[in-house]
Amino acid sequence: MGDNTLVLSHRVSEWCGVAPVLEEDIALANTALDLIGQTQLWLGLAGEIEGKGRDADTLAFRRDVWDFRNVLLAEQPNGDFGQTMMRQYLFDTWHLLQLKALKGSSNAQIAAIAEKAVKEVTYHVERSGDTVIGLGDGTEESHQRMQKALDRLWPYVGELFVSDAVDQALSAKGIAPEPTSLREEYDTAVNAVLAEATLTRPDSDFAHQGGKTGVRHTEHLGHMLTEMQWLQRAYPDATW
Repeated sequence: MGDNTLVLSHRVSEWCGVAPVLEEDIALANTALDLIGQTQLWLGLAGEIEGKGRDADTLAFRRDVWDFRNVLLAEQPNGDFGQTMMRQYLFDTWHLLQLKALKGSSNAQIAAIAEKAVKEVTYHVERSGDTVIGLGDGTEESHQRMQKALDRLWPYVGELFVSDAVDQALSAKGIAPEPTSLREEYDTAVNAVLAEATLTRPDSDFAHQGGKTGVRHTEHLGHMLTEMQWLQRAYPDATW
């Protein structure tokens, strides 16, 4: 959860100062800040449970690409504004369902983080969904760009619902939901928005995998981490 929000927050923050209009610039920056705040909570908890003295900053800035466990969707490049918002919507919809499930976690700390984050992500879904609809059902060009974005990003959606041994162990202990259990509600929500946006959901169920388990990432993550981590790598343990 922490790696997902960390990587996506950096991706979204890349729009700061260069978004199409001022309102979008501010909205994207606020979304990135929300995700960074959630990252601090998730990675802080991860460091605490790990018990090796690594805090959230250490986990964010001192790990190499193969140590990250974010889904591949989060690390995809921004592309144009339409691709950014499509990526955001596809992630947001899953993110909200995941957080709602985690509110009932048997782990009190996880439940508390989810309780806080769900309020922010509820807004994220509303905003990204409205934007997808507005652009999809907008001009001929905006529609084409949104369809192109959907076609490009859809193969990364399946990984959100792939279950492994860790997921199964967490589910058995009531800590987190089984990923596959969220798929039906996800599809219902996404299908409704895509229909209103006059966009065609790809027929293929092919899913890129590997980011969540660290087996493989796209080349984009390495380039992103180089930019994100260079200061902390150049000046280890520096403080303001």
